[in-house]
Amino acid sequence: MARSKNADYIRQETITGVVPMLKGDRQYSFWDLFLSTSGFAIATWCYTQGALVAQYLTFKQMLINIFCFNIVFVLIECLPVLFAVRYGIDLWIWLKSVLGKKGVAILATVISLANFGWYAVDSQLFASSMINLVGCFGISLNVTIWKPILGVLCVLLGTLIALGGPDVIKWTSRVLVTALLFVGVVVVVLCFTAVPMSDILAITPDISDFGGNKLLAFMTSAEGNVAFAFSWSTQALVMPRLCKDERKGYWGTSLSYGIVAPFFVAAGGVMALAMFVKCGYYESDPTVMLATLGGPVFSLLSLLMVAFANIGTQGSGSYVNCMIVKSGLPKVSYKLLVWISFVYVSILTVWGWVMDHFATFISLAAYLQGPIIGMIVVDYLIVKKRKISLKSVYFMEGHDAYEFTHGFNLVGIGVLIISFTVSMLFVYNPMTGVVHSPIFLATTGSGFTAIFGGLLYWIASLTPLKKYMLKDRDDLEIV
Repeated sequence: MARSKNADYIRQETITGVVPMLKGDRQYSFWDLFLSTSGFAIATWCYTQGALVAQYLTFKQMLINIFCFNIVFVLIECLPVLFAVRYGIDLWIWLKSVLGKKGVAILATVISLANFGWYAVDSQLFASSMINLVGCFGISLNVTIWKPILGVLCVLLGTLIALGGPDVIKWTSRVLVTALLFVGVVVVVLCFTAVPMSDILAITPDISDFGGNKLLAFMTSAEGNVAFAFSWSTQALVMPRLCKDERKGYWGTSLSYGIVAPFFVAAGGVMALAMFVKCGYYESDPTVMLATLGGPVFSLLSLLMVAFANIGTQGSGSYVNCMIVKSGLPKVSYKLLVWISFVYVSILTVWGWVMDHFATFISLAAYLQGPIIGMIVVDYLIVKKRKISLKSVYFMEGHDAYEFTHGFNLVGIGVLIISFTVSMLFVYNPMTGVVHSPIFLATTGSGFTAIFGGLLYWIASLTPLKKYMLKDRDDLEIV
């Protein structure tokens, strides 16, 4: 009976292409959402991100860079959480009104394929944690053989959590996040006691790669943080639909991605600086940093916590991204999608490209997500004025306002293509690291994609295209 009830619950949660979440079915309070999203947000890739930023900034610059850019962009990009909770739908359901039915199906799949790259990083860090853990007991494992095996094991265990659905994720997060927040605080204290604080403050970063230009070094680091903030956007607006209250849904999401995640990014940066003081080089693998800076007992405990946190993140990430794909392809089985994602992430884990090109990866992903963020915020607040036709968004018979042109909203798709192309060619190319315009020094490349995308979409709404963009107004009696 319990198994049947659980299966029904999972089925109800995952048919996003069929029905919205009704208020009576929502089981997440503020703390449930906050802990679940925090568990999702504080995977050990935060430490990796912090280590990358720390190489080019002083300690004070690093803190300003991490917290300011993350907080500002997260607070803005999470505004649509309000509609996610109000209507019981996620970002990708609303995006049918911006990109069209087929546009969402294609982009949801493409962006989820990109998002899953994060979980390849996650699984590789899990493998490093486990190798370092057994190393604490004097057992040496062949990295070439065991790293891919342990990485795939992490993906498998996360897959099993995803198959359990939101209820399993909720309870897993309650345990892991509480423990990890404690570990994060201890990590920061450890870094400040492992080496003198004065030595950390005295570090002068090598910015010769930027021609000695401090502003360029600062904004290049900011590019990483803006892209990091955007990395949550297409995933962050899925779980809030499980929350009972709009305000709690917004703050439960914003505080997780805007405060908790940056705290762990900063912890990674502090660890990297402490490693530089102690060893003379920067390190981005948190398990190596913990093993070097901490004592045997603390290292063992921390590595264990970090390792199992990655499994929880795998579970949440698999659930969320499979939900995204189902938004565009509602008839595909949720369980099938979870197992397909297992195979895909396992391949990325063994391949290792994402981890080796981390900074390029997050910026490229943000270049796709940035215009979508800009359009969805402008669409929600200005163009559609917080009103959407649920009959059209679920394509009920006789309600095809969001079919647009053969399933594609040409305005939304056009804005996405133009924003991506202009940003790559004329502002900043994340593949080569070349800055093409001084605009980068004010907005970063990822930030420009969102601002430019939102601006183009708003301008289009001031032209005769507005009628095309608002084909749903006759259906608004339902909201």
